Amino acid sequence: METEHRIHVGDAREMAALGDDAVELVVTSPPYPMIEMWDDLFAELDPEIEDLLAAGDGEAAFEAMHAALDPVWDELARVLVDGGVAAINVGDATRSGGDGFQLYPNHAELITRFRERGFDLLPDVLWRKPANGLTKFMGSGMVPPNAYATLEHEYVLLFRNGDSRSFETGADRRYEAAYFWEERNDWFSDLWTDVQGEGQRLDHDDLRARSAAFPFEVPYRLVNMYSVYGDTVLDPFWGTGTTTLAAMVAGRNSAGYELSREFREVFDDRLADVKGFAAEKNRGRLDAHREFAAGRDLAYDAENYDFRVKTKQERQLQLYAVEGYEREGDRYVVEHRPFGGD
Repeated sequence: METEHRIHVGDAREMAALGDDAVELVVTSPPYPMIEMWDDLFAELDPEIEDLLAAGDGEAAFEAMHAALDPVWDELARVLVDGGVAAINVGDATRSGGDGFQLYPNHAELITRFRERGFDLLPDVLWRKPANGLTKFMGSGMVPPNAYATLEHEYVLLFRNGDSRSFETGADRRYEAAYFWEERNDWFSDLWTDVQGEGQRLDHDDLRARSAAFPFEVPYRLVNMYSVYGDTVLDPFWGTGTTTLAAMVAGRNSAGYELSREFREVFDDRLADVKGFAAEKNRGRLDAHREFAAGRDLAYDAENYDFRVKTKQERQLQLYAVEGYEREGDRYVVEHRPFGGD
């Protein structure tokens, strides 16, 4: 099996390289409005935002930042197939300014804007992103009433573009892409407590200021939950390419948009051991299922592995190894083979 991954260096507010209905899944983490590290980027998109922040008008700056992202969401509605899913990882923000200290609810604002574009809202996921350790209390410290809770979670907002996707009866690519019964129970919980935020080691100061941690496990789960083999996954805020890496490991195609070509060097470094990394991820999933299956009277034989599975839909499940890849400019072609646990 071969997958293709294209990285477009350009502005995702106009994804001209992608035709209508070009992708089946979107997995992305946009810059978060009212988080200080993104102020300069938003000011580049709309110079008025810098003036609003300087004037302490947080409410107007919040609105203007979200408005600056609107063209991206318009493009998603165009390029995403009917029934395709957009998974948007976002956190809320807290900030002090002329309006005083307050929470800026990015997740709620995005829900409104996606629904205005005709997307159906699906149940979301919260994942814990613990930070700050022993110093995590904020506000007045040990005395009431002016302390406030630390934000230690982010949202994965899930939107469907129309009705559910339909497939031909018995579509092999769908059943090969099945997940294990016990994975479904964990992944489709609305609270992920086993996913941790990640730091990033970026040598380039400018890149470090324009990047944010997006743990591999989040897009990897989402790619497996909401796409099948043969699908294309889009990340319009590509960054260091975590969504593309997840698509490679999961055996899907991908596309990404990124303003800074410099991030490509970071991504190429991440691919140095992609073959071993994919094998480790696949082996971990198979080993976890074998542990689950041990001592249980499961009903069905897996067709591609030496274990039994709980449901009929899992019988054709097949993971794919990464054999290698070639880079041709802004295009990567990855060779895969069936992974048997080796």
